[in-house]
Amino acid sequence: MEDYNMMNIISRAKKTLEIEASSIMRMLEHLDKNFEDAVAFLFSTKGRVITSGIGKSGHIARKAAATFASTGTPSFFVDPVECMHGDFGMITKDDVMILYSKSGEVSEMSNMVNWLLRQAIPYIAITNEINSFIAKHAHITLLIYVEKEACPLNLAPTASSTVSLALSDALATSLMELHNFDKYDFAKFHPGGDLGKQATTIEHIMHTNDLPIVDEHTKLNDSIDVMIKHKLGVLLVLDGDILKGILVDGDFKRILSNSNDIGNILKKPVSEVMNVSPVTVAKDDLIGDALSKMEGRITSLIVVEDSDEGRKLLGVLHIHDILKYKAI
Repeated sequence: MEDYNMMNIISRAKKTLEIEASSIMRMLEHLDKNFEDAVAFLFSTKGRVITSGIGKSGHIARKAAATFASTGTPSFFVDPVECMHGDFGMITKDDVMILYSKSGEVSEMSNMVNWLLRQAIPYIAITNEINSFIAKHAHITLLIYVEKEACPLNLAPTASSTVSLALSDALATSLMELHNFDKYDFAKFHPGGDLGKQATTIEHIMHTNDLPIVDEHTKLNDSIDVMIKHKLGVLLVLDGDILKGILVDGDFKRILSNSNDIGNILKKPVSEVMNVSPVTVAKDDLIGDALSKMEGRITSLIVVEDSDEGRKLLGVLHIHDILKYKAI
C-alpha cells in the first residue's frame, strides 16, 4: 500500500474548508438591500419560485428548490436544456425564477434568459459576475463575491457552489419567517422518514383509554396496585377530569425506602406525596419536542389541555410509544 503523507491530506482538507468558510463570511459582509429586495420579491409572487442552472450550479438550484418547497414557498427546478425542448411550458407569467451561474455567460442559461425576456417573466440572478449576461438582464442580481475556488486548480466549483447554496438557504429561511412557517407546517410537509416522525403530533400516539387514575383521597397502598396494573410507570391523580398531580414508580420507591414506618405511609392519601407540578405537554406538540422534554430522565409525559378549572387530562405519552413509532 502506498504510504500517504497524512499531514498533507489534512492540510489540503483544512485549506479547502478555510477557503469555503472565508467565502461565506465574505458573502455575509456584502449582504445588502439587494438581498432584502430579493426576499420581498419572492414573497410577493403569486406563482411559484422556479430555479434553474447547469452543471454544478444546476445541483445547487435543485437543492434550493427542494428547500423552498419544504419550508412553505412553492418551488421546483427546471433543466435549462429540457426547457429548450418543451419544459418552458412549466413556467407561467405569475412565476419568479432564480437563475444560478457563476460566470453568468453559459449558453444554456443565456438561452433561458432570452426566453424569459420575451415572455416578460422576471428572474433573480445568483452569479459571481456583475457584468455577465444573466446579471445585466436580471430583475435583481445577488453576487456571491467568490475570489477563488477551493479546488487546487481554481477550476472546479467548490467555494462558489457552497456560497450559492448558503445564500439560497438564507433566502428560504427569510421567507419562512415572512410566511410564519412553524413546526406544524413543517410536520405537514414532512410526513415521511425520521424527520416526519419527529414532526408528528403527540395526539397520534398518546394513550387515552384505560389510564391509571385515582382521586386525591386514594390510599397510597391502593394507588400502587393501580399503577402496577396499567404498566405505564405513572399514576394520575384527578379531581373529575382535572389533573391535580402524579406519582411515578420512582416516587414510590423513594417514599418506601426513606420510611421507617411503611405500614403507616401506605395508609396515607396519595395527595400528601404526589408531584403537583409534573412536566406536561399539549396534544398538538410534536414528538420531537416531547423527546426533548424527556431529556433521558422522564419516561412519561402527561398530555393536558388548559381550561378554566385547571389542566384537563387528555392522555399519557410514554417513551416506549415514541420508540415504537420511530421504529416502524
